[in-house]
Amino acid sequence: MSSITRTFKKFPRVFWVANIIELFERFAWYGFFMLFANYLTSSIDVGGLELSQAQKGIIMGVGTGILYFLPVITGSIADRFGYKRVLFIAFIIYTSAFILMPLFKSFIGVFLIYLYLALGAALFKPIISATVAKSTNDETASIGFGIFYMMVNLGAFFGPLVTLLFKDSSYTLVYYIAAGIIAINFFLLLFYKEPERETSNDTLGASISKIFTNIFEVMANGKFVLFLLIVAGFWTMYNQLFFTLPVFIMQWVDTSSVYNFFSANMPFFSENYGTATGQMQAEFIVNFDAMYIILFQVIVSSIVMKWRPLRSMMVGFLVCAIGMALTLTTQNVLFTLVAIYIFAIGEMAGSPKITEYIGRIAPPEKKALYMGYSFIPVFLGNVFAGIISGNVYEWMSDKTTFVKQEVAARGLSIDEGLTQNEYFEQAATAMNMNSNELTNYLWDTYNPASIWTVILIIGLAAVVALFFYDKHLSKTEGTNN
Repeated sequence: MSSITRTFKKFPRVFWVANIIELFERFAWYGFFMLFANYLTSSIDVGGLELSQAQKGIIMGVGTGILYFLPVITGSIADRFGYKRVLFIAFIIYTSAFILMPLFKSFIGVFLIYLYLALGAALFKPIISATVAKSTNDETASIGFGIFYMMVNLGAFFGPLVTLLFKDSSYTLVYYIAAGIIAINFFLLLFYKEPERETSNDTLGASISKIFTNIFEVMANGKFVLFLLIVAGFWTMYNQLFFTLPVFIMQWVDTSSVYNFFSANMPFFSENYGTATGQMQAEFIVNFDAMYIILFQVIVSSIVMKWRPLRSMMVGFLVCAIGMALTLTTQNVLFTLVAIYIFAIGEMAGSPKITEYIGRIAPPEKKALYMGYSFIPVFLGNVFAGIISGNVYEWMSDKTTFVKQEVAARGLSIDEGLTQNEYFEQAATAMNMNSNELTNYLWDTYNPASIWTVILIIGLAAVVALFFYDKHLSKTEGTNN
């Protein structure tokens, strides 16, 4: 532990300021994003929009994908115009987007305002990653990015815990809280010292021209592009934590045992994060992933700090794939919590190493640009994850789809104008079942857990591809990869 303490003292002040800014940004982001999938698809009578799973997949997949593609450009803009100035613009867009979000209810409206929000996030992301990269070295990078990732998960954990308190009252409050948290970063900018970067007198047009020149320059590096494509497979699997798992838990998993435990021992949690039917909110269960990372990230980072990044990624990706697949195989919430823990261990070992690896091989004068490219696989992963959680989930696992299929198969007549919850209740009554019995019947009949095979195959493919990349292509980049 003393060696870790000595390492902590080597970080400059800007490293800690950047991490605190990241903490609040992630607090705001996950405060709404953890709830977003169920907000888009839940019944209107509980505040949802009742969009289809396919529409949810487009909004979250394409919208979030664009968020992670734009840093390729915004990283260069930040290098040209200054990190602090671009951060200020990002926070303006962020706060206004969160305030406007609840005003839009249609698929097109939500999609467009989400793209506006994505622009703010895209301006923000490469700057903080580049700041961390610039304020660490080979000795401190592993712990430094581990701390950075722990800050991400502190925000990811506490954000939903706060916003879930207001979910039942109004989803509008969720977005207003997110806007208020982002606004704190305007104050923190006063303490943010601009890292050293190359200055340029280029015009805006010349800067944009250089962006595309840089794009072609980086894309000409075939090995690096292949690495980005492999990592995209990991992010496709990983993003099911937010795109699919909250919906799967809400639709299929019996969380009453967790509710009963909290009700008997810590009633604050059951009263504030439970439902009237004696279940826990799905997002509360998914949020255990962030809690595990808060508790164990520094320990895991300490274990893997001497590992080559590619080795750590392979192990992490494999464990992640197993954990995520297991979360989608059962209606038993205790099994789900164990599976999330397995997933989190893999996430802690592998995910921070992606950024560390790219940070190591990036030219010092182009850290923000290359950190922008670190988001390319996340972009692809989000787009592909949207397909899996959208059309694929709707076909293989969506309870709303299954109940309508069952109603049609039995020749029953139920008003299509009802809300999702009303439709399900009437369907259950027409089939002489209660809600739980109908859920279990659909589970046994339609086998929604089969989607786990899709997730596992994607994860294993990424592991195998990364193994061959490490064995045959990475050696020329140095022995520390």
